[in-house]
Amino acid sequence: MWRIIFTDYKASFSPSILALEPPMTATSLTLIQPDDWHLHLRDGAVLSRTVADTAKQFGRAIIMPNLTPPVTNTAMATEYKARIDAQATGLMPLMTLYLTDHTSADDIRTAHASGIVKAVKLYPAGATTNSAAGVTAMANAYDAIATMEELGMPLLVHGEITHAEVDIFDREKGFIDSQLIPLLERFPKLNLVFEHITTKEAAEFVQSSSYKVGATLTPQHLMYNRNHLLVGGVKPHLYCLPVLKRNTHQQALRDAVVSGNPRFFLGTDSAPHAQGAKESACGCAGCYSAPAAIELYAQVFEELGILHKLEAFASLNGPAFYGLPANDNTITLVKQDWQVPASLNYAGDTIIPLAAGETLHWKLQD
Repeated sequence: MWRIIFTDYKASFSPSILALEPPMTATSLTLIQPDDWHLHLRDGAVLSRTVADTAKQFGRAIIMPNLTPPVTNTAMATEYKARIDAQATGLMPLMTLYLTDHTSADDIRTAHASGIVKAVKLYPAGATTNSAAGVTAMANAYDAIATMEELGMPLLVHGEITHAEVDIFDREKGFIDSQLIPLLERFPKLNLVFEHITTKEAAEFVQSSSYKVGATLTPQHLMYNRNHLLVGGVKPHLYCLPVLKRNTHQQALRDAVVSGNPRFFLGTDSAPHAQGAKESACGCAGCYSAPAAIELYAQVFEELGILHKLEAFASLNGPAFYGLPANDNTITLVKQDWQVPASLNYAGDTIIPLAAGETLHWKLQD
């Protein structure tokens, strides 16, 4: 058995989980049911696939609002939640609003009062899939962000600048320097999640920030680097935004989870696209990790020798940051080699999951 002692989870995020040394070998691992704090489900017929894949392992998920059209107000978020709930899988969707240049303080107050909308997502215009309606200048969103700071409502940030002259591999660092640092100087009490971080600079920024700043880490950025994406030919199903970086940045992310810092937590950024859309002349950005997400994380944590820290990362740190209780249920992973399917049905089309065809060493028990 894996033995973990829990102490009170303080709002200050002082170390609060004392993980004892794991046994030398283990054949199963039971965890408090994890949550996904960054998830794309899309809409329409594909919900039957995406919601079910997520619900088999996660209790709750922060749902991204970059639909077409984007989810920009509480009424739209309520309607979207109803379409997710109609899948009857038991997944609890935590809804978000898409921040625009025109989001008002009243929009934020209405969202917060609803109890349905848990956070607001900032996409710099043009940064990723369906981000054209995003914020064109941070100052345009100041009224909305000030209200979020007042209410304690988290701002979830896609942290890249989109200036054409900035190298795509430098856009996250550029965002930290030119946008994120000034934003937090202006709004020091803002709860902020730096989504899907990809660089050493981002990991260091979170570690040096206050307890009000957290970050999500994806399986793909922990498992792969840009060599995997580019060497021997472009691998379209590893193409995501922010793009995979060099191996030194990958190592910095792995070091971040090794540290056990409770402000790092699970967020898959699972983003489904049909195979044809990924393999086209202008392939879509996004990796579909939902079918095997917790097994992918377990693979990484085992490689790093920290399986005893997986429960905190996957099941405790995120709820603590959002001020929510941990889930009551548990899941169990068993030590078993299995192969990720080469493809899956996607509402009559085909989707290629992350790590398709690869052998994983932990499998979620039904």
